[in-house]
Amino acid sequence: MANPNMSPPGSRAQASFTASEQRDALVREMIDKERAATDAKTAKLRALRLAKEAEEAARVAAAPPPPKPKRRR
Repeated sequence: MANPNMSPPGSRAQASFTASEQRDALVREMIDKERAATDAKTAKLRALRLAKEAEEAARVAAAPPPPKPKRRR
């Protein structure tokens, strides 16, 4: 006679594994979001740095070179 109130064998173990898989998926999702945010921030900062470097290069190219000092004898 089987007890109708008993759960099938392995169901507690399966529930534990399912909960573990859900936590793992949540952690992976959080890591992916953080990585995407970091990548976006890095791309923004790189674009700003390249724009600044281009502006400085244009300013140096537009300015005439300073005159060389004359040598005294």
